[in-house]
Amino acid sequence: MKLRTTLCFLLPIVKSALSYKTQLHQRDDLASSPPYYPSPWMNPKALGWEEAYKQAKDFVSQLTLPEKVNLTTGTGWQGEQCVGQVGSIPRMNLSALCMQDSPLGVRFGDYSSAFSSGQTIAASFDRDLMRRRGEAIGAEHRGKGVTVMLGPVAGPIGRTPDGGRNWEGFSPDPWLTGEAIAHTIVGVQNAGVVACAKHYIANEQEHFRQVGESQPRGYNITESMSSNIDDKTMHELYLWPFADAVRAGVGSVMCSYNQVNNSYACQNSKLLNGLLKSELGFQGFVMSDWQAQHTGVASAVAGLDMSMPGDTEFSSGKSFWGTNLTLAVLNGTLPEYRLDDMAMRIMAAFFKVGFKVNEQPKINFDSWTLDTFGPLYYSANEGHQQINWHVDVRGENGEHGKLIRESAAKSTVLLKNEGALPLKKPKFLAVIGEDAGPSGWGPNGCDDRGCNAGTLAMGWGSGTANFPYLITPLDALNFRAADDGTRVEAVLNNSATTQIEKLVAQESATALVFVNANSGEGYIDVDGNEGDRKNLTLWANGDELIKNVSSICNNTIVIIHSVGPTLVTDWYNSPNVTAILWAGLPGEESGRSIVDVLYGDVNPAARTPFTWGGKQEDYGAEILSELNNGEGAPQLEFSEGVFIDYRYFDKKNITPIYEFGFGLSYTTFEYSDIAIEKQEVGNYTPTTGETAEAPTFNPGNFSTDLADYLFPNGSFPYISRYIYPYVNTTASAAEASQDPFYGSTAEEFLPSNAIASSPQPLEPAGPGLSDEPGGNPQLWDVLYTVSAKITNTGDLKGDEVPQLYVSFGGPDDPPVVLRGFDRLAVEPGQTVEFRANLTRRDLSNWDTESQNWVVRDHVKTVYVGPSSRKLTLKATLD
Repeated sequence: MKLRTTLCFLLPIVKSALSYKTQLHQRDDLASSPPYYPSPWMNPKALGWEEAYKQAKDFVSQLTLPEKVNLTTGTGWQGEQCVGQVGSIPRMNLSALCMQDSPLGVRFGDYSSAFSSGQTIAASFDRDLMRRRGEAIGAEHRGKGVTVMLGPVAGPIGRTPDGGRNWEGFSPDPWLTGEAIAHTIVGVQNAGVVACAKHYIANEQEHFRQVGESQPRGYNITESMSSNIDDKTMHELYLWPFADAVRAGVGSVMCSYNQVNNSYACQNSKLLNGLLKSELGFQGFVMSDWQAQHTGVASAVAGLDMSMPGDTEFSSGKSFWGTNLTLAVLNGTLPEYRLDDMAMRIMAAFFKVGFKVNEQPKINFDSWTLDTFGPLYYSANEGHQQINWHVDVRGENGEHGKLIRESAAKSTVLLKNEGALPLKKPKFLAVIGEDAGPSGWGPNGCDDRGCNAGTLAMGWGSGTANFPYLITPLDALNFRAADDGTRVEAVLNNSATTQIEKLVAQESATALVFVNANSGEGYIDVDGNEGDRKNLTLWANGDELIKNVSSICNNTIVIIHSVGPTLVTDWYNSPNVTAILWAGLPGEESGRSIVDVLYGDVNPAARTPFTWGGKQEDYGAEILSELNNGEGAPQLEFSEGVFIDYRYFDKKNITPIYEFGFGLSYTTFEYSDIAIEKQEVGNYTPTTGETAEAPTFNPGNFSTDLADYLFPNGSFPYISRYIYPYVNTTASAAEASQDPFYGSTAEEFLPSNAIASSPQPLEPAGPGLSDEPGGNPQLWDVLYTVSAKITNTGDLKGDEVPQLYVSFGGPDDPPVVLRGFDRLAVEPGQTVEFRANLTRRDLSNWDTESQNWVVRDHVKTVYVGPSSRKLTLKATLD
């Protein structure tokens, strides 16, 4: 019998070409881009991956067809203990691999930490802190038995300031995000856990990201939103930090929910095969976001390596892969080398971070209950046993809590200070605002933090973790006041106007007003904010609260906990507002970290990782919140190109309230003596040559008899709704797939070259066969070294964050772009040297004709200063 796959595979294959368009009620001017096939196979000579490749090859070459399928297919939503698991391979002593959120702590874990958000840590401009935070988060995941930590985040990068998940990432500047994601990845993987860079790519808003979320809210769409981006913008902005992630050795990349140029990101061959695996030379594996997979073979040949959570719909028991993937290999629709490569990439990432098949840490927690005993297979309510061991992974002597306190304090930005800070044993503190105190429901009282009650220390959604404790600002202020003999009174109701006015009107009052603004993932709606923020105002009438207090109290200090910029126009310049601090989303040590800064135990040096505009329209790019393509995919046009955040403000000559990179200190600094040292390097040479042919490690080592793939009754129990690689009938492939349709052969449906196995040309902008992944290695040649002198002219020791910006000089370039920074500790009167290298990539534009990076002839100017708008020093590059 000749096996043929089912129509559920073959119809969507047409969609994997980027020109696919929704058939119903759509415009006829939709963006598209060309397909890119075949899916690149691993390179055994890729620098840094050689040993992992050897170990993976030895392992994968011993696997049967069902075992390889088991490794690539999730077992289903709530199938086991983690948010995602692939099937185990008992014969090879490989336990199920555990995929677990989140980028700021172990989601659903107990006795684990709640770290500061990525956006908050970006404000530190401190690479060492980024790495140490990543290592601590990785260690906690490892301690809970996690294989792949689902983070860090570079998508969203923050195209618009109101994007719901911006706080999970780092900054709308790609250079800062690239540095932050790379150092975080190094830390996570040093701890022995695979990092997963996400969400790839152009995942810039929550509105319309999934049909299933949109329809219940009254948006009658049949396809997820398409982010439409040109080639230059893709390379110079959105792909940039993912290149840094690949160069840092990241083991996994998660593709996103949205479409890009009208092809779903998880089956977009140009994105996965072309940009990620060919141009960047990525050697790890691509996993889908949860239910972001829409096809079977189409997604496999387009570059997807792991299906998460494995089922087509949560807890349905049906899968695009699993049994269907087994059948696809048997009938030749999916070439064996592609399945081998999928398994190779997964196992190479596994071995690269130090895992061993016989010594995997046991999964000792459960995502679905904190009970000690319960069902191992939660969806099926089967396998009752101990599932939680309540292991404390927070480091010895609370060391991770200390790191969180340090991180949050070093990431607090002092935006204004008229001599009000630091506090010195104040006589009377009036603490005002709901954000200063606890939630009446407790810190974990809302699922996935899906509410805004009490002090804000993290946003909502899958990027969260349970608080083991949460020290509120009022908690920490009370303890400090007890030591100093300060009187403290608080009103924690923003609407208690009479009580607030009475309190702050008292003589010698210093008013500390705590306010916030929240956002999160799109499956949760908080007060009408469908993930994305409805506006940039403070929540719970925070702006009115500040204006009311400052109209009475002439020493009003404002502390903002937020997921990004808020509009401060109406009150920031009031003479009675004597200080403003942005504390981001600080995590469990919120109170102690802000008190450390308020009292000067930590001299602030953080810089705002985004721009604070005077009004929302100042940012240019907007959230798409209205349908514009009938029932088809909403079309989000990235027409602003690379001009987001400060780049847009600079282009349009808009004066911000606080510019990107701005932040004050309790001491003062002077900049002097900029110098340029030109390095001797050769000319840039595009990569040439070809790959080897596609390797297959056990060619033909499988039977084509369906009877050999029947579920092995007696070997282990069948679990309801669990995804297996086996068939349950030998009648026919169509019946085995449990699908009513019956398709035809691969040749009739797969795009041209989709299953080619011959050597393929290397990308000119990509790495050679013996190079480090991340792109052409010459892009990291240092062309110039820029130095400057920084002097502390004040009376206090403090850190300073000098920043290097470059003007490319072209008519279509941003006026300046960030290309370097450091965080330097400087004693009073001391002068230190700031040094930063400029690589070829730092000075290049993407050329769409040559499909490569080019240093153009325009005169380039470098600037060094404490922010993007205060560029004290200037020099021209030769």
